[in-house]
Amino acid sequence: MSKLPEEIELYRDRLWRREDSLRVESAQDVEAMVEELGLCLGLTDERKRMPSVYVAVCGRRDAHMPRNVQKDPEASKAWVLKDEVMARGKVYYAKVYKGHSIFLAKWLIPVFNSIWGCSKKGEAGVLSKDAQAVLKILRKEWEMATSDLRQATGLTKPDLTKAMDELQRRMKVVPQEAIYVPKFTYIWTPADARFPDEMDITLDRDAAVLELARCYLQMCGMTLVGELSGKFGLPRWEAGQANHQLVKEGFAERIAKGVYKLSEL
Repeated sequence: MSKLPEEIELYRDRLWRREDSLRVESAQDVEAMVEELGLCLGLTDERKRMPSVYVAVCGRRDAHMPRNVQKDPEASKAWVLKDEVMARGKVYYAKVYKGHSIFLAKWLIPVFNSIWGCSKKGEAGVLSKDAQAVLKILRKEWEMATSDLRQATGLTKPDLTKAMDELQRRMKVVPQEAIYVPKFTYIWTPADARFPDEMDITLDRDAAVLELARCYLQMCGMTLVGELSGKFGLPRWEAGQANHQLVKEGFAERIAKGVYKLSEL
């Protein structure tokens, strides 16, 4: 099965705000969508087959990001909303998902952190030396601009970018504000400083993967063969085990090999 049934597309139209009447217009709209879905991407289009702020701004299924995003009103609006939501700090925002920025509802932060994060004690064995150096300074200063971090660490621009991407993937730092004047920069802060309660909750990996599978199926209505593992880089057996558990609970139905549908549909 490669093409989704129309009932599933209609289900996604509503949840992902792919209808003109449901388009997001404000930061509060984006936060409400993230809270309902659990997660969504930022400035990606329909080709990712995931909900995103850009698709929700467009309010249609076939939303394609143009090449010249600076002159596109929908892309510009999605960018402004992204910045506003990030600054408000009511949902988590960082590059956790395959190099793409992602919004997470607070209730999903422990799930992602339990799968992709690492404890403070384990940082030395997991994080690179550059990432550890950045994190040490940021924990001391609490918040710093990218340029100030580069000066404080002595890292080159490419090395600092690599370290910041690594720290975001491991859910150690988040951008809390975008500054455009006198020049563009992000202001960074430790993730556990901005979301202390949620970052303090730990789940064992099996429980975390199960909740991720539950969130993803609820968000999508149906998942196809290898989709959960492919989207999040999980081993196929682990994703399959989680989906089987959802069937066992009655939350999902297995309608073909590797294909699962939300039971309520």
